[in-house]
Amino acid sequence: MMLYIVGIGCGSAEGMTGEATAAIEHSALVVGYTVYNELLRPIFPEKKFYETGMRQEKERVIFALEQAACGLDVSLVCSGDAGVYGMAGLAFELAEGYRDVRIKVIAGVTAALSGAALLGSPLTNDFAVISLSDLLTPWEVIEKRLEGAAMGGFTIALYNPMSHKRTENLRKACEIILKYRSSGTPCGIAANIGREGEACRILTLGELKDTAADMFTTVFVGSPVTRVINGRLVTPRGYRL
Repeated sequence: MMLYIVGIGCGSAEGMTGEATAAIEHSALVVGYTVYNELLRPIFPEKKFYETGMRQEKERVIFALEQAACGLDVSLVCSGDAGVYGMAGLAFELAEGYRDVRIKVIAGVTAALSGAALLGSPLTNDFAVISLSDLLTPWEVIEKRLEGAAMGGFTIALYNPMSHKRTENLRKACEIILKYRSSGTPCGIAANIGREGEACRILTLGELKDTAADMFTTVFVGSPVTRVINGRLVTPRGYRL
């Protein structure tokens, strides 16, 4: 009766930790969002999968808990890390009625880390991670978080920068940050990390404001000391050279 909450990183075999692979291999059932299951099926062809679509997270977690309560070992999979905008928190919230189910969270490589590696080393010093999705968090709260991170001098990793319905959130975020940083601040974009179509780009904050992105893109806004070194985005740690 084990429910593993598994962060699968980018969803490739190479992008998963050994612990994540072992948990899925041990499970009789894999439960996840449709896109994530499609990434995993070629890696675990012998596994039984169950999936739900976007915005059906609660239904997905309840199904996984019910199956675990029936005696199955289940992996509930999330992209990146299960505790960073993933299913771990919701699973613990809903698990109170399933006291016989044991839950183990399996860490994964979140997009802020894998995207930073593509671009260079933008997160070497203090940084903040903020989602621009206002489906579950009011935009007014997101604005306050952006203000605080920009004012505090953090490098900022932005998740969920745009969608078909949220076309202006990245631009609005950049406008907030531009109150505290110059338009020439080095920034980066990492798209489809670890998947087909992987790409990254370094640009300025002024350019970023008018740049298109999507839900499979992670955006990095440099701190006041971030700079471009040999074509890579780097935030110095502060060592004496």
